Amino acid sequence: MTVSKKLLIEDEREILTVRTHVKALFGSVLVLVLAAGAGGYGAAVTDGVVRTVVIVVALVVIVWWAVLPFLRWFTWTYTVTNRRLIEQKGLLTRTGRIIPLTRINDVSYEKHLTDRILGCGTLIVHDASEQAGLQIRDVPNVEDVHRRLTTLVFEAHHPATNDEQI
Repeated sequence: MTVSKKLLIEDEREILTVRTHVKALFGSVLVLVLAAGAGGYGAAVTDGVVRTVVIVVALVVIVWWAVLPFLRWFTWTYTVTNRRLIEQKGLLTRTGRIIPLTRINDVSYEKHLTDRILGCGTLIVHDASEQAGLQIRDVPNVEDVHRRLTTLVFEAHHPATNDEQI
């Protein structure tokens, strides 16, 4: 899911779109497998009203702790354009935060041991506003995203430098 073309301003192009690493869904997948297994076993060994209750409880658990987290993960994106960093999230109500690249002061990242093993990390973006910095957790290939975003921020702050080198 990328940014809608109607949200892009004139001469703006999308550079990259990321969502958090799939590791964020590990708990949801575990709940899905356990609830489906327990619900299937419970439905097989019971009958009548008890079977119906077991199936309904299993479905509610699956929807609440597996399907909804997946949909939240799927609809929460971070997009970098040549002018802005855009965060969009929400199932029914879409919300977002837009940070112009010219207002970004610092871009850094951190990787814990599990992040290094899984190839992800946290990207931290500080901008010239009163809001707290934007922490994007579990970014796949965080070093590449950091490098690309830092290059774009530098070009936004020093547009003549890019033209002089050409």
